[in-house]
Amino acid sequence: MGFVHRHRGLIRALTIGVVLTATASFAGCATENTDAATSSPRPTTHTPSPTPTPLTPAQALLTAHADVPGACAVSFSIDGTTLEPQLQVQDRLYDHLPIPRAAGRVFAGWYADAATAAAASADPAAHAGSPATRINGSRPVACTAHQQTLYGAWTTTDAVAAAKARVPILMYHQFTAKPEGESGWLRGNYAYIEDYRAQMQYIKDQSFYLPTWDELSAFIDGALYLPDHAVIITDDDADPSWLTMASPINEQLQLMATSFVITGSGVPTQNRFILQRSHTHDMHHAGANGKGQMVNLTAPEIAADMTASAAALGGVKEVMAYPYGHNNETSHEGLRQAGFEMARTIEQGYVSVGSDKLTLPCVRINYGMGVAALKKQIG
Repeated sequence: MGFVHRHRGLIRALTIGVVLTATASFAGCATENTDAATSSPRPTTHTPSPTPTPLTPAQALLTAHADVPGACAVSFSIDGTTLEPQLQVQDRLYDHLPIPRAAGRVFAGWYADAATAAAASADPAAHAGSPATRINGSRPVACTAHQQTLYGAWTTTDAVAAAKARVPILMYHQFTAKPEGESGWLRGNYAYIEDYRAQMQYIKDQSFYLPTWDELSAFIDGALYLPDHAVIITDDDADPSWLTMASPINEQLQLMATSFVITGSGVPTQNRFILQRSHTHDMHHAGANGKGQMVNLTAPEIAADMTASAAALGGVKEVMAYPYGHNNETSHEGLRQAGFEMARTIEQGYVSVGSDKLTLPCVRINYGMGVAALKKQIG
């Protein structure tokens, strides 16, 4: 009989069981689907992402310069003026802090706290000249957690007139370790190094204010208050005796000075308290008439040389020193074409409000001048 015939009853029973099971399952699914269709949908809960806190201008500046070692975002607070934060570098000298200008007001400097700034505004003669409190480009940057806020002070034109400030620009050249000095016709150019050390110590001990060149420019314009206890220290030529003997004293005492460099002969490495400015690129020699090239070349030729000098100094223009002090209207025009605003001569005198920026006078320091002689010149 075959397998199917012999087990027909078993197959029929199994078939009936499968059908009954499938019917029951279908009925259960139908009931569940009906319940799901008639019940309310469960609400879905989403946790909103927190809104990012916007970066402050100082934080944004630091973020944009995250690769700068020692970066410091310096913010400024001063009545009536809004200034963007400025990037500075920890332990370097402050580089060109802003000098705000406002009609009817005179800027009296930046300070580390609001109370001191307010005191300086009230009495600039007592506060605005103090290097212990007034912060400018002669001071190393000191910030906490990569940020700092400086507070500005205002004063009046009457306060500037009352100060009667006259700013001496000291001019040094070479230095000698011989107390008796050097011989020869350039003997007067060589300052005895121990005299220089004592002079710098006097400036330090007497708390002279050390203006930057952009501050001097604003002072000449009548837009910045300077005390009558300010001095600018300069040296011409970047002679080896300056580099090895004198400028280390400025570093030790933390006294800013300017080195006027003949850039065509190379730009030396100098310490952080020395500003390097132009003594021309290749005009520190005599021309056809025996005088310096500054009074022999055309204005475009002078401009080309000064542009090359500025490039060698990283683009800094601002001020230069005339070789031998020689200058005329043609040299002035050449400087203007090159973008220079100020120039120092060898003429004896002091810088005051309204001085000619292209013929700044100086106080020449010669061999044999000690502290007593310096005191007579600068107070």
